[in-house]
Amino acid sequence: MLSRKQLQRYSRQIMLPQIGEAGQEKLGSARVLIIGLGGLGSPASLYLAAAGIGELHLVDGDQVDISNLQRQVLYKTNHRDKGKAVVAAQQLTAANPEIRVHAHSRMADEEWLSSLLSEQDFDVVLDCTDNLNIRHTINRVCRAQRVAVVMASVRGFSGQLVSFDFSDSDSPCYACLFPPPSEANDLPEAENCASVGVIGPALGMMGSAQALEAIKSIVGLPLTSLNQLQLFEAASLEWRSLALSQNSTCPVCG
Repeated sequence: MLSRKQLQRYSRQIMLPQIGEAGQEKLGSARVLIIGLGGLGSPASLYLAAAGIGELHLVDGDQVDISNLQRQVLYKTNHRDKGKAVVAAQQLTAANPEIRVHAHSRMADEEWLSSLLSEQDFDVVLDCTDNLNIRHTINRVCRAQRVAVVMASVRGFSGQLVSFDFSDSDSPCYACLFPPPSEANDLPEAENCASVGVIGPALGMMGSAQALEAIKSIVGLPLTSLNQLQLFEAASLEWRSLALSQNSTCPVCG
């Protein structure tokens, strides 16, 4: 049962027939893992905390840099040189003291991530990274552990969003869309915000979309991005969608 305080805090969500009290209780019982607390993870985590997700786990091994502040809206100038995961946990707890927030100040390597997902019952994982190697790791581990994942990326003015429900054995995966090289060390140097630049509000759009899809997944609403690559062009405010299917030659799920 929701407390009187919760009914007041989340009243505008509870009013929605798609959410209601039952949906809010699901959100309050949910556990979400967010990997990457930069331009995507900042808005995604803020909205999930505000929505009342019961438990958030935040993973990032970086520290706040002055160049982050143009787009990573969780952080302030006085947070420079502090660990992102710890600062993010403090900020989200201040925004909503009723939720539980856990900081993991490290990168998500395959062994550690596999162990975490096997120990904790996560409803959904958000891939908010800008590292191709880590993205393929998240894809492999979530597929193996049968955990749903919502992925996003932004380069310049262009964004991508896609989600996979790995409880379905017929689900495609990220490697069906972007096959990795045969050897991890052969992965090409990925373009990221530091090398090609990015417009901040586009990250806000895509990170917010990740939070929206996570909320919909938890309360049982259909996901627009499920097995659908959503392409967003911020310069023209246009969306396109590409349907995905499982690739029989995929090294992960084929």
